[in-house]
Amino acid sequence: MNKIFYLIILLTFISCKKGNIDGILIGDALLDNQSLSENRRLGLLITSTLEGNHNSLRRLNNFPCDSAGCYDLGYVITQIIYKIGESNFNKMIDKLDEKEIGSIGGYIAVGLQYGDNNYDGKMDDKKSENEFPILMKALNEK
Repeated sequence: MNKIFYLIILLTFISCKKGNIDGILIGDALLDNQSLSENRRLGLLITSTLEGNHNSLRRLNNFPCDSAGCYDLGYVITQIIYKIGESNFNKMIDKLDEKEIGSIGGYIAVGLQYGDNNYDGKMDDKKSENEFPILMKALNEK
């Protein structure tokens, strides 16, 4: 009986989706609408992007999401920028094509507007150009 109990507990912990990957929060809309395997893949993409892997950023940029989930994905991307800094993020986007760069710019805008980057619960008018001036200049030049 005890073995079954411990097995159930172990399987519960193994099968749980993660809403916090290396300090990056995943919003409920994105988290709730993904499978366990998608959640694990997202976790790997976040970790690898934090390490500076531009191919992971490319895959993160194309990660499947629905409307509200895409706002959450934008929030994930803005958190990554805050965590690694504009300059490091800018080095990764140098290797992306024009279409991918446009998507990243859109994700940044919605991530700032709808994400919890404000921390006070108010929807401040955080603009991409004010938060990430170096990055936005680089995105607009590409």
